[in-house]
Parts: sequence; structure tokens; C-alpha cells
Amino acid sequence: MNNNTIKEQKHSPFGGAGGGLVIINYGAGNIQSIKFAFKRLGIDAVLSDDAEEIKAADKVIFPGVGEASSAMAKLRATGLDRVIPTLKQPVLGICLGMQLMCKHSTEGETTGLGIFDTDVIKFSNAVKVPQIGWNEISNLEGPLFKGIPENSHMYLVHSFYAPQCTEMIATTHYEVDYASALQKDNFYGVQFHPEKSGKVGQEILKNFVSL
Repeated sequence: MNNNTIKEQKHSPFGGAGGGLVIINYGAGNIQSIKFAFKRLGIDAVLSDDAEEIKAADKVIFPGVGEASSAMAKLRATGLDRVIPTLKQPVLGICLGMQLMCKHSTEGETTGLGIFDTDVIKFSNAVKVPQIGWNEISNLEGPLFKGIPENSHMYLVHSFYAPQCTEMIATTHYEVDYASALQKDNFYGVQFHPEKSGKVGQEILKNFVSL
């Protein structure tokens, strides 16, 4: 990791002292769009698959796009499946990243990281799958959504979802009301793509870095 980058991020108006902001790069993430989103906030995020760099980070982003079982296989191949659940700093899972933080996904019958105590299931054929486009987030709770208006529109692309559960901090309706954001301790997850959701998405990322 570039030490100069770390030093610059220590003085970021959005974050605290530590090892800057790291985006986990395990070959299953939309990492460049996320990196650009933080660049717009004045933060030069670091891409890394190194366990020690990730552990030393001030904040961690766990992205993900694609299919659950192949993404978990990539995490296991690098040992990051054992590292991520032990992290103590704020961690934000995005899209598939959030789903992999759950116990299990019916996509490929995949065992997840077990951080969130819920499973991930597929929308039925009663609706168009995947859900692609803008939808509302409601019942917003916690610091991730500080200053975010109820029923804000966020961009989503997904076929699987986390049902409502005790750890949900936002809901979205598509066939059913489901958990579009989760939180447990220092772990956060969002089903939507804040990096692709305009000004409101940027504010959510800013809130995360300010935790």
C-alpha cells in the first residue's frame, strides 16, 4: 500500500486516523466505479487483496457483482473469507458483497460469511428478474442514512434478496418488502449501488466514511 496515500487519507474530512479506505479487490467487484465515487469525495481509495492491508484500513468496502458461488470461491482462494468476519473497523458490503455477508444464498446453494443472520433468496417469476433500475429505500435507520430522506431513489441490479430481518436498516419493495440495507455492529451492507445513485448515493458513502 502506498504510505503517502494513507497519510493523505488520515487528514480526510470524511474519515478518521488509520490506514485509509481500502476496497477489497478479489476479482468479483465493480471496483473502479466505487473508487471513482470516493475520488469525488476527495478520498483516494486503495484496491487490495492483501489481508494485512485490509486489516490495517480505517474503513473497508466489500464490493461484489456476479454469481454468489464463484465469488465465494474467489474469497476462499485468497483466505479473505476468514479475514472479513474478523474485521473491527467499519465495513460496507455493496450488492453481492452484502449478500455474501449473509448466512446462505440459494444462488448456487452458497454458504456465506455468516455475518448477518439471514439467508438470501431469489425473486419469483411473478416479477421481472433481475430487478434493474431505480427504486425507493424506506424505513431508514442508523448513521449510514443520516440526513437521507425517506423514499430516496437508489439504483439496483439483482435477482436475489435478503428478506426482512432484525438486522435490516432499510427496506425496498419489489414483489415483497425486503431488506435493502443491513447492519450488525461494525458491519453494514446495502443491496443498492450508492456509487451509481447520484447525489444521495454519494451522501451515503460520505456517511459511511464518517463513521
